[in-house]
Amino acid sequence: MGSNLQAISLFGTLGMALLVIAIRMKASKRPVNAMKILMPPIGMSTGFLMFVAPLTRIPVSWGLLAFAVGAVVFAFPLIRTSGFSKQGDHVYLHRSKAFLIILIVLLAIRLFLHSYVEEYITVYQTASVFFILAFGMLLPWRVAMYVQYRKLMNS
Repeated sequence: MGSNLQAISLFGTLGMALLVIAIRMKASKRPVNAMKILMPPIGMSTGFLMFVAPLTRIPVSWGLLAFAVGAVVFAFPLIRTSGFSKQGDHVYLHRSKAFLIILIVLLAIRLFLHSYVEEYITVYQTASVFFILAFGMLLPWRVAMYVQYRKLMNS
């Protein structure tokens, strides 16, 4: 059962990562607005309902550490490679050429860490830790994007 969950987790992570990469690359061709920037962390926050299940619960210190690693290590390169440009009344997201490479490297690091952490805690707790890590990456990145967006709209 454990190896089945690991395989499902691995393929699920890879599938979602490829989907996110495809969506992000396509999104830069359309104008953005505040809702498009802020909705991903709001939508993702519903995932915290997983902690209703006792198997997924982790110590608070693990959650804080996972969030901090996501915010500091994973969000920083995304923040640095995301920017906006204003064309007429519309704002477009533009990314550096390094963005795709950074996403792939972050995915590889995450998959390596996932395999390592999974050796010491349960699959369910690993899912919890990495959900919080991903949320810790997404939230500061999107807040930074929103701040940049607001500055550009007000200029």
